[in-house]
Amino acid sequence: MGLSFEQIKHLRATDPAAVGKALANRKRRKIIEGDGNLFILAADHPARGALAVNGNPTAMGSRRELLSRFAEALQNPKVDGVLGTPDVLEDLALMGLLEGKITVGSMNRGGLRNSVFEFDDRYTSYTAAAIKSAGIDFGKNLMRINLEDPATVRTLEKSAEVIDQCAALQVPIMLEPFMSKWVDGKAVNELTAEAVELSVAISSGLGSTSAYSWLKLPVVKEMERVMDATTLPTLLLGGEGGNDQDQAFQSWAQALALPGVKGLVVGRTLLYPKDDDVSAAVSLAANLVHK
Repeated sequence: MGLSFEQIKHLRATDPAAVGKALANRKRRKIIEGDGNLFILAADHPARGALAVNGNPTAMGSRRELLSRFAEALQNPKVDGVLGTPDVLEDLALMGLLEGKITVGSMNRGGLRNSVFEFDDRYTSYTAAAIKSAGIDFGKNLMRINLEDPATVRTLEKSAEVIDQCAALQVPIMLEPFMSKWVDGKAVNELTAEAVELSVAISSGLGSTSAYSWLKLPVVKEMERVMDATTLPTLLLGGEGGNDQDQAFQSWAQALALPGVKGLVVGRTLLYPKDDDVSAAVSLAANLVHK
């Protein structure tokens, strides 16, 4: 039985060494099992200052509520794993919720949402070495490519270094690339097939090997064209949530049928659905991935 929210607070103060042990000693599984698809829940948004969901600017601000929603979601056995920053993954491990689950460590969270340095997306969270030593299964980066912002080249350079570091340790890494731009002082991702195809071409060529590289891509129109641009295993991302949940599920279902698509990584859309029924939303998505 895992710890409660209050017990986690107490343990963090009195026995910090136990935090890492809970994550490293959990029961692990192979990344690819069964039908070969992956359904992963994501919660690395808060570390980048992205707390908003469905018009609520602080929806993800309560850690108690976030963990409670995860506890409900992870009751579904078709959820294969969780993507998060160290604080989130460690909390979930202490709650006993990561037994037999894949863990994905988010690595670069330095490009804070709505900051003037958003495209200087530095590696401020997990390192490749920390992922390996903690028994994390995957690394993950966010790679927003703005051709008009000089900070982009630093992000690309550091991403190439991290890809090499993960490959040297035989740790797979999810690359989440976007072609992005400034619009009225805000970073905006370009969600067209042409833009995603270009981001795939740029990100896939980073590092001295692509052997351990995966892609994590948005679902856009002409997704067939995007999947024709790569041989890398690809997971679909769920986006920020919105008013038309049915349309989102339909687009995921269509994209999941394409060759090379290996599953779905979704966070806010399922953890904070419009009707607040986490179990139902997770079940619908899980059944798309694992028919």
